[in-house]
Amino acid sequence: MVDANPHIQRGHPIFFGLLTLFALIEGCVTSWLVSRYNDHDTYPSHSYRDRLKFLVFVSWWTFVFSAGYIAAFLLAYESFFSTIASHLGWIALTWILWLAGAASFTAANGGGHSCSNSSLIYCNQLEATEAFAWIEWILITLMFGATAAIAFMSVRRGDRLTGPLGV
Repeated sequence: MVDANPHIQRGHPIFFGLLTLFALIEGCVTSWLVSRYNDHDTYPSHSYRDRLKFLVFVSWWTFVFSAGYIAAFLLAYESFFSTIASHLGWIALTWILWLAGAASFTAANGGGHSCSNSSLIYCNQLEATEAFAWIEWILITLMFGATAAIAFMSVRRGDRLTGPLGV
């Protein structure tokens, strides 16, 4: 990484690492829930079924691409995958997906349950799904703001958005 901003050089792998870790957790929990509910055909409702399957997709989408962005940032610094434009586009799309997934699941889940008084099957796992979906959305929101600021400063300097992120 030639002339990389030290804050971006440190922060990028940390934020994308957290995003990858929480996406892995969310992906495992939601995949397990879908598997259990499919095996016994015991979804509480069609809303739960559809929203859980959407969160499975968004979780694994985030996991795969976040890991790819870490690798590209560290190993292929001059590739298109490491550009400001690429980051900004992927983060914007992923922000929309997480907002839709977290909000719709929260609506289906009724905003949460007291699992000690609930007859809902896998109540604790459903609560964890909701919590991790919002954690992912918060992380991607912070990354969206930081990347938008980097893009704004780059354009203001007269640089292109197709340049490397960390310069």
